Amino acid sequence: MEKRIATPISKDIACSLHAGDYVYISGTIYTARDAAHKRMQETLQEGKPLPFDIDREMIYYMGPSPAREGRPIGSAGPTTAGRMDKYAPQLLDLGLGAMIGKGKRTQEVKDAVVRNSAVYFAAVGGAGALLSKCITSSEVIAYDDLGTEAIRKLTVENFPVIVVIDCEGNNLYETATLEYRKEKDVEK
Repeated sequence: MEKRIATPISKDIACSLHAGDYVYISGTIYTARDAAHKRMQETLQEGKPLPFDIDREMIYYMGPSPAREGRPIGSAGPTTAGRMDKYAPQLLDLGLGAMIGKGKRTQEVKDAVVRNSAVYFAAVGGAGALLSKCITSSEVIAYDDLGTEAIRKLTVENFPVIVVIDCEGNNLYETATLEYRKEKDVEK
């Protein structure tokens, strides 16, 4: 199914999405990769507030290439999400509504997605130049010293993603594999 949503993502909207749905996101999303996640964790351990209110917001695991002239951002493809797995459950428990990346997640992340009525989306790896065309503005809002790993506030229009883990715990990577195996067994 194909759906269009706006940010921030409410629990009702998150729970209306199902593993395998094609979704087009418009609104504000934030970028953060490994170094930014580590710094956010340190900030929380110090009892300080995060650099942005994460309540029902989306974090895109991405570090862009330099912007070409006339563009707000360079290539903007997803980073492997598993590198943020040790940080994701805490952020989800603090209210994060969605994550965008590529690749599998741990059971702990899956459990936190379900517990918090959140969602994990995948963006298409290798399509960073195309994805950047959906980004209309980009502003570094924290950790500028981290370069491409700084936290950015992006404005996106019809940013294409696929629901991988929905709020019921359905995981497209698991169900698609099972479906593929069934089809191969039928062919034999």
